[in-house]
Amino acid sequence: MNPSYSEPSRRAVLAAGGLLAGGAVWAMTPGTSSAAPASPTDGWTKTSFTYNMQKPWNLDLSDRYTNSGGVHRMWVYDTDEPMSQGSSTDPRTEMRWKQEYTSGQHMWDADVYLPSGTNGATFVQILRVIHPSGTPATDFMLNAYSASGGTVRAYDRTVLKTNAYNTWFNVKLEHNASSGTVKVYFDDELVLTTEDRGPATRHFKNGVYHHGDGRAEARFRNLTYWTR
Repeated sequence: MNPSYSEPSRRAVLAAGGLLAGGAVWAMTPGTSSAAPASPTDGWTKTSFTYNMQKPWNLDLSDRYTNSGGVHRMWVYDTDEPMSQGSSTDPRTEMRWKQEYTSGQHMWDADVYLPSGTNGATFVQILRVIHPSGTPATDFMLNAYSASGGTVRAYDRTVLKTNAYNTWFNVKLEHNASSGTVKVYFDDELVLTTEDRGPATRHFKNGVYHHGDGRAEARFRNLTYWTR
């Protein structure tokens, strides 16, 4: 099969969140803290990372992004333009990590703050930037919704956290690309173990990729990249 370089089509990625290529069920297993080590980063190595910024094509970056005191603040409106003129993808303001990988173990780690009103926005994802034709464009997404004081879901399905608005919480997104396993930790407790979508070249992204209505915002501090 030929590799694909396309971004997810508008909103379709959320509806496809529970399926693997070919229609197989995408299994998700809620985690338990008893299975977690003392720290999810035990045995891992801090690794330098670089990124570029993606934002509505017709706006200056300062219109949708600030970095003050180590806090990266990103916001976008549902009426904003996509990142490139003529694109059918949703509006976004995101940090696109430049470190791409096909194997090994990689972890995205940050404190996250979701202000009230953010509804239907992806705030961190593993993007399959090069993937076989017919396979999904993402391995995993965490999305914020307005229900229950701010709900975090895996795609638009499994609820992982409620009352998430207006408070800092730590998120670790671990991907073992060699075994095909994705793990999610909130405040160092394992909340989900699932599978990726098969071989691909990937990278992390964080910010707001907005599939919902109105204004979406996310803030990040203590961004860290771990490998082993």
